[in-house]
Amino acid sequence: MALEHALLVALSERPASGLELTRRFEKSLGFFWHATHQQIYRVLARMEADGWVTVEVVEQEGRPDKRVHTPSEAGRAVLAEWLAAPLPMETFRSDLAVKLRGASYGDRARLTEHLVDLRADHATRLSHYEKFEREQFPEPAALDGAALDQWLVLRGGLRLEQFWIDWITEYLDAHQGFEARSARTSTTERD
Repeated sequence: MALEHALLVALSERPASGLELTRRFEKSLGFFWHATHQQIYRVLARMEADGWVTVEVVEQEGRPDKRVHTPSEAGRAVLAEWLAAPLPMETFRSDLAVKLRGASYGDRARLTEHLVDLRADHATRLSHYEKFEREQFPEPAALDGAALDQWLVLRGGLRLEQFWIDWITEYLDAHQGFEARSARTSTTERD
């Protein structure tokens, strides 16, 4: 997916300035698609040049004028075409998976420390997602259209964070059990 598509989705939900988009990426969209403010502004300029967005200049008192972007007819067509295209199967490319597999060849104790921190980070993100769900979607059964889509993506994020927490916990527990068994075996052999 190109950043252009993520921006078209965000602008379809609500027209916005580059600053507003940056803030939305920091608060919600960024959990699923990362972009810096420089990337957002650069891509918005390209989308404007390509005719994918229209810009309304809004005067502001005491501040520079705000440029509010909205998908144009061409931008909506690009988004519709992208949404209708078949999806490739998601791939699982993970530094974590490679590190877990290779842990026996390095400093497992250091990796374990990082895993504990990483699990805490995923737990924090899960907590944020749960808060978003409670605040933004208090009655999921009543949702439809864009709100239902947003809630279902959030549910995917909740499940993904729970997956990371469970997987890291399983790894840590398995190695703690292995270390405990090894310690008992060593003690028994000495006796």
